[in-house]
Amino acid sequence: MRWRLRALSALGALPAGLRAASVGGGHAGDHAGGHALQDGLSGTGGTAPAPDRHRPSPGRGRGDTVRAWTELFRVSALFSVPGDALAGAAAVGRSPGRGTALAIGASLCLYEAGMALNDWADREEDAVDRPHRPIPSGRISPPAALGAAGVLTAAGLALAARAGRPALAVATGLAATVWAYDLHLKHTKAGPAAMAAARTLDLLLGATATATATATAPAGRGPGPGPRTARPARGVTVRLTAAPDNVAAPPRPALGALAAALPAALVLGAHTYGVTAVSRHEAQGGSTAVPLAVLATTAGLSAMVLAARRGRRPGEPATPGLGGSGLGLGLGVTGSGEYREGSQHLTGPTHHHPTARASTPDHLTAPALTSLLLTAFTGAYLRTAGPPLLHAALNPSPPLTQRAVGGGIRAMIPLQAALATRAGAPGSGLAVMALVPLARSLARKVSPT
Repeated sequence: MRWRLRALSALGALPAGLRAASVGGGHAGDHAGGHALQDGLSGTGGTAPAPDRHRPSPGRGRGDTVRAWTELFRVSALFSVPGDALAGAAAVGRSPGRGTALAIGASLCLYEAGMALNDWADREEDAVDRPHRPIPSGRISPPAALGAAGVLTAAGLALAARAGRPALAVATGLAATVWAYDLHLKHTKAGPAAMAAARTLDLLLGATATATATATAPAGRGPGPGPRTARPARGVTVRLTAAPDNVAAPPRPALGALAAALPAALVLGAHTYGVTAVSRHEAQGGSTAVPLAVLATTAGLSAMVLAARRGRRPGEPATPGLGGSGLGLGLGVTGSGEYREGSQHLTGPTHHHPTARASTPDHLTAPALTSLLLTAFTGAYLRTAGPPLLHAALNPSPPLTQRAVGGGIRAMIPLQAALATRAGAPGSGLAVMALVPLARSLARKVSPT
């Protein structure tokens, strides 16, 4: 009898993981070890025992609740959203304005709605594969997550409606795609295509909201600064074309905005398709072909962004690319000696404008600087997405596959910046790239996957 009591006492002194392995066999021990691995990947540490999924811990405070919601919403991935609208605005030749701001707000709401709905729909699967997530760990209840998804969807549609009916129509399609993906399409072969369609629609939402809000704004009270005016001296030819970041491009109807932004939207959608295809293996790993294929796609998209140039129509700003002769930053001199800054044309004998020459040195013209930024942003995109994909292909383990997915999400930011710069809006590209350090810093605390 005494040896039995001593054995039970010794067993009670064992760590939780070893005690589970001693009593319940290897499965319980493997589960505890897998949970510790997941905790380590999410930055929470693997030393504490797994929380009870069915009952919140009695010591949980407000800070733990905030942490749970930030994990549910994947707040570190939020920084990949505003660039969609900014790239869309650049694609239609507009500076960001009221419509762009409304599109960003709508996109953020719909993105977070998709995150909450995703975890609600996967709560049973996550209880096995990712027990550390907020819903299976009991930190957030399923009804609360579903309610948050509904409220955020309504808020996103309301913001889009304020940007005009065309923007609301695009946002409605985006919301329907998000809900269809999370509730059904995610586990089908159409899952990656649905996610690609969602990102494509998100960029088109920014383009439509920006163009519609600009076209319907009262004269002299537009959402952004108007075209610059100049008083030409006698005997000087000044041609006013696009102001910085395409401020003075002519208004476009909604359908024209969709057509103009579609090429950039498809590039972003293709990248999203690849990231989603890799994410389907992040729980179990084991796929080598998919990361390799997505790596090749990433390289191809980089080449397309560098090589492609948006077509120029009469009255539209020129688009600087590699070796392009368009005007991307401020004033510059064209091959014929004309100065452009708007859509108005003033004729007269051709002379050089002294202020323009002073602001644009011969060794660093505006097109050259824009091309330099385009190359840098595209290189940052390839550098962010490429190495994690290569590592996942060489060792298709769940941790490396998850890292490849996270790299693909973060790579959307430099891709958006490159798309905006290619469309002639390097200022928007720089603004998008400013989000990179914020996303990287927050990703160390909250996993984007």
